[in-house]
Amino acid sequence: MSGSLRENATNRMLVGEAARVFDPAEFAMANLDLPLFNADVEQVGIPENVQVLADQITAADAVVISTPEYNKSISGVLKNALDWVSRTSGKPWAGKPVAIMSAAAGRSGGERAQFALRLCMVPFRADLVPGPELMIASSRSAFDGDGRLENERSQKTLGDLMQELKARIG
Repeated sequence: MSGSLRENATNRMLVGEAARVFDPAEFAMANLDLPLFNADVEQVGIPENVQVLADQITAADAVVISTPEYNKSISGVLKNALDWVSRTSGKPWAGKPVAIMSAAAGRSGGERAQFALRLCMVPFRADLVPGPELMIASSRSAFDGDGRLENERSQKTLGDLMQELKARIG
């Protein structure tokens, strides 16, 4: 899951890199282009694209979430997706191994957004990988033309994080 909707967002690139490093695995990029959460809409029924997302989470062996940092927190897009999925049946996040990472334009690389995301995930009782923490600062210059991480330290941290995620899969 990328907390950014932009096609060429660095968080989408980071999720793509995670999938490549995690290999072998089936991979699906979640679609977070969802309607704004509205209890009136929920009364009519869970929107189809929200249910698809919840079903993908349920079916996944593990989930990777990469968040941008918007005003020291997660994006509205990501928060909205978390809120919608929480309203579906079956508790898709419960016990699910989840790795969190971030890519941001600022020098902290999304540190506060990761903290906020961890807080948002607590009620869902997901199996959050505690680290290593991966925060890509100045993210526009962190990837090459093919969307690959250029920094060796970041590559190693990503590899270590994906190994921790794999270790949580039963």
